[in-house]
Amino acid sequence: MAASAEIVKKSSAEVLEVVTSVFQPGNLAVEEIQVHGKKVPTPPIPVLIVAPKDAGTYPVAMFLHGFFLHNHYYKQLLHHIASHGFIMVAPQFNNCIIPVGDANDIAAAAKVADWLPDGLPSMLPEGVQPELSKLALAGHSRGGHTAFSLALGHAKTHLTFSALVGLDPVAGKGKSSQLKPKILTYEPSSFDIDMPVLVIGTGLGEEKKNIFFPPCAPNDVNHAEFYRECRPPCSYIVTKDYGHLDMLDNNASKLMTCVCKDGGGCKDKMRRCVSGIMVAFLNATIGEKHGDLEAILRDPTVAPATLDPVEHRLA
Repeated sequence: MAASAEIVKKSSAEVLEVVTSVFQPGNLAVEEIQVHGKKVPTPPIPVLIVAPKDAGTYPVAMFLHGFFLHNHYYKQLLHHIASHGFIMVAPQFNNCIIPVGDANDIAAAAKVADWLPDGLPSMLPEGVQPELSKLALAGHSRGGHTAFSLALGHAKTHLTFSALVGLDPVAGKGKSSQLKPKILTYEPSSFDIDMPVLVIGTGLGEEKKNIFFPPCAPNDVNHAEFYRECRPPCSYIVTKDYGHLDMLDNNASKLMTCVCKDGGGCKDKMRRCVSGIMVAFLNATIGEKHGDLEAILRDPTVAPATLDPVEHRLA
């Protein structure tokens, strides 16, 4: 890691007095809304919205799913984050088993972002309004590559994103076979991204499931390189004992989950851990509540899963 990285470790002098609550469901009841071509104004591609039911104005986060996956595989994660006061918008990209460049998904994500001002308010529960001046962008696996590519300007949007999350992002099969557009430069702090960034990795993503399948998050194109190329302010947290797809719902397709090495621990702990870290980051960046993220960075043992490494760079 860069020499300026501040590696956050627990010390006896920094024992926290308050245990963060972001790893538990929030106090808000949420509603799940499927939006497709039959609803007006029609989104460019189908989207799954999970939003608080209580009247109010809430920040918005777009969440982009991984390769050959579906947005509804992330329902527990989306529900958890929404229950803490965020409107989650998860587009459904066209799935193709043959990996191709990411240009179509990047363009589709940009179109969904541009649909939000006119389309999102009419889809929400009565009295619920989106605060689009507080808009975050997140993506898992290949969706992480899509999110970073959009943040880097590979498609234009009328809205401005205020925070970026890469959830075990992957940029291809290896250093010599990057997914197009090739956004990794292998130079530290080279991403021209002017917003706070969180990269969450998995400790087992770079390992093979067996001799028949390659790693789902290979070295040189996974979370470690994405973080290395981020500019401050940026945070980096790895769920040490879990795999690339362990944050998905239990009913996710076994056709996909069987190809990635998974952790032997409780998947609910992984989902709550990832969701809670994202809530803490979103609270700090678009919710202006810094306490939970600071708590996790100071004492990673407050999380339900082992976090190692945990890093944060301010400059």
